[in-house]
Amino acid sequence: MFRNLTLILLASTAVSACTMAPDYKRPTLPVAQAWSTPSAEPASSVSAADLDWRQVLVDPRLQGVVDLALKQNRDLRVAVLNIEEARGQYGIQRSALFPAINGTLSEQRSHTPAATSQIGTAMEIEAYTATIGFTAYELDLFGRIRSLNAQALQAYLAQQDTARSVRVSLIAETANAWLTLAADQERLALAKSTLDTREDSLRLTQQQVDGGVGSLATLRNAQVQAETARSDVAVYTAQVAQDLNALTLLTGGAVPDSMLPSADLARTQILADLPAGVPSDVLTRRPDVLAAEHQLQGANANIGAARAAFFPRIALTGSYGSASGDLDGLFKGGTKAWSFTPSISLPIFAGGANVANLNVSKANRDIAVATYEKTVQTAFREVSDALSVRQTVVDRLTAQERLVVAATDSQRLSQQRRDAGLDSALTLLDSQRTLYAAQQVLISARLARATNLVTLYKTLGGGAPAAS
Repeated sequence: MFRNLTLILLASTAVSACTMAPDYKRPTLPVAQAWSTPSAEPASSVSAADLDWRQVLVDPRLQGVVDLALKQNRDLRVAVLNIEEARGQYGIQRSALFPAINGTLSEQRSHTPAATSQIGTAMEIEAYTATIGFTAYELDLFGRIRSLNAQALQAYLAQQDTARSVRVSLIAETANAWLTLAADQERLALAKSTLDTREDSLRLTQQQVDGGVGSLATLRNAQVQAETARSDVAVYTAQVAQDLNALTLLTGGAVPDSMLPSADLARTQILADLPAGVPSDVLTRRPDVLAAEHQLQGANANIGAARAAFFPRIALTGSYGSASGDLDGLFKGGTKAWSFTPSISLPIFAGGANVANLNVSKANRDIAVATYEKTVQTAFREVSDALSVRQTVVDRLTAQERLVVAATDSQRLSQQRRDAGLDSALTLLDSQRTLYAAQQVLISARLARATNLVTLYKTLGGGAPAAS
């Protein structure tokens, strides 16, 4: 009996190896074959997607902070748990490919009064059964269950890539938060230093006015510059505190002082050379693009399940065991009992439900195609934007460094001319204001360069594995 059932199950598995899902073909990438902003580096077979984040963020303190975030961040933890959930859902769906075999031990007792008994006397029945069998196991001849299984697998793979995308985004967000903290610490240190200098200048000017040798206009200008610096100190003090709070949230806990940045962005070490690679290679390796493609493949598999609903379903129910009128004789000779019940369900009329389900599955596939294409286009734009900034940010930084050098020298000369009585104090105050503004912009330029490298690494795939 069970040998025959085994042959039937093996035959059904072989037949159902194919499904009615359309053959999947990856859509043509709806973007150019080269970045809209050409890279200044020569062509390379290596792209940023091939680099681990530690090869890019080489500052040991920054590496320590990113490690904390990868271990403790709650958003990443949820993304990883979503993988486990998707894996479980896939396991549940996959189990439908196999019969669920159960062992059953049952007892039945009944009493029939003489008034309703067919033999005219009261009857008492006592029966025991012990069986092993399966119920309503569907022979997947047309691939309906396998199509659903393929969809569940693609959902699981999509969740894996979504978690990778969350991981890459977390690395970039943590690095940018750390760099922003470094920049604001440097701005705060500059504002404090400038405030000390301007307060000294204000005291000197006040003494000159009190002595009748200084002008009131010069005094007021000195007061304006001092209070401006004092306001900046308050602003950047609050900003540094907010940056620390943001970094604490990203890392999921307090950041040790040894991992905090120093107030000098120029010493932060980040890999400057990030080869962009070829769009067709890079974009198909980004985690978000991979996730969108798995969703598309899952929608494609659902069409197979919808098509299979138009065809008959064959289900098997069978059991094998022993039956006896008393418990002691349950497994003795002559008590063998078995049953085998095949059933065929043929869809005849469903009020258009099957047709509607097929149309829905095709529409969902078309939606998934459009979503995939939009994801690719968005990725292309993000990389192009980051490359555009990279092409100009070095020139901007170099120009700003030269401006700070010139402003520093201008202030030195103004100080000398004022001390010699050749220029007024207003000229010196103006040169001090120019230098302070140039130093602030220089910090912003250094931050823009550092965050651009981090953003470029993220948009190019961030060390995501190649598509299988």
